[in-house]
Amino acid sequence: MGLFSAAQLREIAVRLEMSGQRFLWVVRSPPSEDPTKRFQRPPEPDLEALLPNGFLERTKGRGLVVKSWAPQMAVLGQDSVGAFVTHCEWNSVLEALTAGVPMLAWPLYAEQWLNRVALAMPIEGVEKGWVVAEGVEKRVRGLMESEEGKALRERTGQWQRWERAGRLRPHWPC
Repeated sequence: MGLFSAAQLREIAVRLEMSGQRFLWVVRSPPSEDPTKRFQRPPEPDLEALLPNGFLERTKGRGLVVKSWAPQMAVLGQDSVGAFVTHCEWNSVLEALTAGVPMLAWPLYAEQWLNRVALAMPIEGVEKGWVVAEGVEKRVRGLMESEEGKALRERTGQWQRWERAGRLRPHWPC
């Protein structure tokens, strides 16, 4: 259900490139136009067809685009990760907090909207169902360069320290 249209992927790519930040981006194929295939596993994405012309070459050395899937916990555990753009699904939130990685929120449904409010910096325009490229660029830059971003990074680091100290785990009576 969490798939983006080809047009939305191009919007993200444009501003991700313009942000000037290093990135790892997992791209999945857009949803099928055929309603009978809506819940089938999507095919491997054709990055050359989905992304703007020359995007992969222009961002080479600064960005890495991966098809379909990446080991999220292994990626989040790297010291070089400065932020995580996520739908704020609960497992992803816990993994990001455990790794001490601040989140940019792009919720789609269910508890993701509440998680966004409590634990992440929202990407503007999500409420309308379409995120313009400016919202992505602004928030990536904001998280990495602004005082608000610095505060979120510090707060996330505190969550990580609490988790490592066992203060975030439930304590059941014996």
